[in-house]
Amino acid sequence: MSEQYNELSFEDLRNENGMSFWYATDFQVVLNYANFGSFDKVIQKAMKALMSLNIPPHDNIVPEMNPKTGHHDYKLSRFACYLVAMNADPKKEEVARAQAYFASMTRSFEKMMENSDQIDRVIFRDEIKEGNTALSKAASAAGVQNFAYFQNAGYVGMYNMNNWQLANRRKIDKTKLFDHMGRTELAANLFRITMTEEKIKNEGIKGQVSLEKAHHSIGKEVRKMIIQNTGKTPENLPVEKRLPEVKKEIKQNYKEIKSQDKK
Repeated sequence: MSEQYNELSFEDLRNENGMSFWYATDFQVVLNYANFGSFDKVIQKAMKALMSLNIPPHDNIVPEMNPKTGHHDYKLSRFACYLVAMNADPKKEEVARAQAYFASMTRSFEKMMENSDQIDRVIFRDEIKEGNTALSKAASAAGVQNFAYFQNAGYVGMYNMNNWQLANRRKIDKTKLFDHMGRTELAANLFRITMTEEKIKNEGIKGQVSLEKAHHSIGKEVRKMIIQNTGKTPENLPVEKRLPEVKKEIKQNYKEIKSQDKK
């Protein structure tokens, strides 16, 4: 592979067939991934990001057999390559060069590269919605009657305060708490939600009071983990830009990067 990531090493790999695209196996080499299995995980994460952004995933990541190799592959749009580079291993020099290349295209890319955690935030927020739906079903089946009390028990365990108190502390609407959380805090809440669901199912917990206790205990465990690993209590984690604004910026990136292939 080329020792230097430059326009030639990326643009020379472009294919045209009604759309500009790059084969994932070619881009894998550019980013110095030896194993397609590990690279495929990065592609799946990019696919999740596209779905979370309501950008048609199959317009950007198309599974197909590579006619050169006869093996499973993907056709990646330029924007899909951007998402893959954003989510690839930043410790690889080739990935850092790729990120710099995409960032150089427009100022909006550069701004996104300054905080590549934003895509993770978008994905985690969607997974929290799905997780809360699954937790609600599990709790309802186990006999919860007041879901608001049950949910708040987890907040009290994790934050040492009610959700409305956390919202007041952060000066934001309590229904928008997740939209202002950073990557670490969203991941911690997703863990709290999924582990509470597992605890309810595995231990056969029944009844409102017992369910609240279970959610509270998981919240406390997550609180300890956050303090041990970040040195901060959950309520003191930073408040971030609202996710709807972040999504709007990424979608603007999508429009701008699509325009690169029309030049």
